[in-house]
Amino acid sequence: MNRTSTAGRIGLGVAVAALLGFTLFPVYWMLSSAFDPGADHRGSAVLPSGFTLDHFRYVLDTGEFGRYLANSALVGVGTVLLSGALALFAAIAVARFQFRMRTKVLVMILVVQMVPLEALVIPLFLQMRSLDLLNSLLGLTIVYLAFSLPFAIWTLRGFVATVPKEVEEAAYLDGCGWWRMFRSVLLPLVAPGLVATSIFAFIVAWNEFVFAFVFMQDDSNYTAAVGLHRFFGQYSTDWGAVMAGSTLITLPVLVFFVLVQRRLAGGLAAGAIR
Repeated sequence: MNRTSTAGRIGLGVAVAALLGFTLFPVYWMLSSAFDPGADHRGSAVLPSGFTLDHFRYVLDTGEFGRYLANSALVGVGTVLLSGALALFAAIAVARFQFRMRTKVLVMILVVQMVPLEALVIPLFLQMRSLDLLNSLLGLTIVYLAFSLPFAIWTLRGFVATVPKEVEEAAYLDGCGWWRMFRSVLLPLVAPGLVATSIFAFIVAWNEFVFAFVFMQDDSNYTAAVGLHRFFGQYSTDWGAVMAGSTLITLPVLVFFVLVQRRLAGGLAAGAIR
């Protein structure tokens, strides 16, 4: 019995180690190539030949990657703030108020999430052109906002619906107005869901490539995902610069996850339980 248990634990450990190695190897390859002085147009070996920061200097100075990161940060923060505010008030409306076609509105929110994003490139391009929002960070933010809202509204609706109405009524009896009740009672209770939806909106805005590539015509308005594409040549690729740029793109998301991972897990779990 003990031998079988020990063998099972060893087998489980080997399987977990193999899965972990398979998962982390692309990250290792990215970091190895980013700091390897020999990783130019030939790529990097499994073991780096040395250590250098030249790829990062080239990407930030010559490649103007700092501007692209700033554009991505601006679009990402704008998407998070707008989607969080609009989704929260929309979730309160569909969870608290009774109105005609309420169920149909909720179904339409789900249907929007099922549409492939690639199918919307041409319609959104024509719409942004008619609104004179092409080649504009504001227009790109509006597009990402439209992608983030359905998930955010549906998720926050579950948090708002589980807050007892008696809690809000008690706040009103204590003399609170609606805004005071919202700020002091409702907002703290739905904060975990708001964190989870904000992370989703940030990832959508930070990593998206197709719409940013199609809508942006001026190099100065490129996001980081599109700016990284500039290091891929027609006949050769500067893999050191590509991996350095990929590392710079990955670090903000990684830091963001480390800072809010507990709130994210708690928010998603709470939403599932409620």
